[in-house]
Amino acid sequence: MVRGLGLGQYPIGYDGAVAAEIRQAFALLEAKVTASNSYTLFSSRLAGLILEVADPATRLDRRDVERALASVLDALRREGNPYWRLMSGCILLDAASKLGLDKSLLFNDELDFPGEVLAMLDEIQPNQIPDENKGRHGDYEKLSAYSAALLVLGQYDMQNRLLSGGRNYIREALSVLDRVPSPFFRGRGGAMLFSVILLLGQDSEIFDGDRDYMKDVLDYLDRADELNMPPAFPQPMSEAFVRIYPLLTMLNAIAMSGRDGYLNHGKDRLAEAGRLLAEITPVERTHMGLYYIVALHNLGRLKTEILDFDTFVSEIVGQWRYIDPGENFFLHGISYSYLIETAMVTGRLDLIGGEMLEKLADAFVDLDRSDMDSANRPYPFSYALNMMAEIGVADLLFKPRARYQGMAPIAWVIDKLSDGGAREGNRLYMLDHTLISIALRLSGEVRCESALFRRFCFRLSPIHAGEAV
Repeated sequence: MVRGLGLGQYPIGYDGAVAAEIRQAFALLEAKVTASNSYTLFSSRLAGLILEVADPATRLDRRDVERALASVLDALRREGNPYWRLMSGCILLDAASKLGLDKSLLFNDELDFPGEVLAMLDEIQPNQIPDENKGRHGDYEKLSAYSAALLVLGQYDMQNRLLSGGRNYIREALSVLDRVPSPFFRGRGGAMLFSVILLLGQDSEIFDGDRDYMKDVLDYLDRADELNMPPAFPQPMSEAFVRIYPLLTMLNAIAMSGRDGYLNHGKDRLAEAGRLLAEITPVERTHMGLYYIVALHNLGRLKTEILDFDTFVSEIVGQWRYIDPGENFFLHGISYSYLIETAMVTGRLDLIGGEMLEKLADAFVDLDRSDMDSANRPYPFSYALNMMAEIGVADLLFKPRARYQGMAPIAWVIDKLSDGGAREGNRLYMLDHTLISIALRLSGEVRCESALFRRFCFRLSPIHAGEAV
C-alpha cells in the first residue's frame, strides 16, 4: 500500500457493485484533490481502464484501450516528483501485465514505456522523503525505486532490458545499498531488493561477484549499536522493534535464496528473531507477528520454531480486544489490518468477529485527536479497506454508518482531506493504491499470472509460494 507493489493480490473476478464503489470513490477524490494532484488523476484514470477491461459486459477494441492508455500516460507524465512518477509507471506496467494487455500497447516503434520508466531512476535524488526520518534515508527512495522497476520489468517479461544496452541495472541497484546509512532502512530495503533479484533468477549478482551483498547487509545490521542511527517513528517504538523489523525481512530474503547457511551467519538469526519477538510490546507484536509467520513459513521452519501454532496465532489476533485502532494512525491504527491479514493467511478467519470489524470501521473519526493523526488518516484507512476487501467485508467502509453522520466512511475520509491533498502529501497515494488494488482483483477472470511468479518456489519450504500455511 505504501509503495504500490503487489497490487491486486487474491483476484476474485468482476463484481459490478464493487466497481461502482471504486468509481464513486475516485469521483469524490477528483472533486477534492485532482485539480492539483496528478498522481490521483493518474490513479483514477488507470482504475477506470482496469474496470472496463475487467467487465465482461464491456467489449473494448484496441483503439479504445489505446485512447485510455494515452489518457493515463498523460496524467502520469504530469507528476513532478520523479520517484512517484516512476512508481506510477511501475503500477501501470504491472496492471497491464495482470490484465493480459498486448505488450505492444506500451512497447512499440513509437513508444518505449519500459525504457521511459528505467530512465526515471536517474532523476531520483537522496533524502527527499518528507517524513519523520527526513535527512536519514540517504538513497533509500532510489533503492525502493530500483526494486519496483526491476520487479515490474520481470513481471512484464522484459527482464532482458535490465542487463543489456550497456547498463546492468541489477548491479546498479546493489551499489545503492552502501548509500543507505541507517541499518533499519538498509536491512528493510536490502531485503526487498534481494527478494526481487532472486525472483528474477539473478542470484549470482548478490552472491558470486566481488562482494556477498547478503552477508554485508547482515553484518551491517549487527553494527546498529555502533552506528547509532535508529529510525524515528510517529509513536515511540521499542529498541527490539527497530531490530526485529529488518531482520524478519532479511529472513524472508534468505528463504527466497534457498541458502539456509545465512541463518547462522554471525549468529543464530532465528534465535535472535524469537528473542526479539518476545521483547517487543504486544501492540508491536501485532505488526511483527505476521512478518515472523511469513518468514518461518517460507523457510520451512514453522513447526520447529512455533511449537503450538494455533495458540500463537490466537494470542496475537486476540490482542484486538486490548487495542484502540483510533488511538493513533500508525502503531495502533494499522494493527487491526495486520491482525486480519494474519488470520487470513493462516486460515483462522474464525478469530475475526463482527465486534472487531465494527470497532475498526468506526475508528477513523477518532484520528481527529491530533493534527498528525488527521493528516495521516489515509494511511490506516487504506490498510483497513484493503484488508476488509480481501475478506469480503468492504461494505463496512463503503456503506453509510452512524458514526460518520450517515456518510460512508470512505466518503467521510475523502471529505476530510485538505484541498488538493496538500496536508496529507503522499499518504493520500495509499488510498489511490488501495482502490487500484481492489479494481485489479476484479479482473480475476482475465488475469494472467506471469511466468515470473509461476516458476518460483521457496526452496527451503516444502510448500510452494502461494499455497496456504
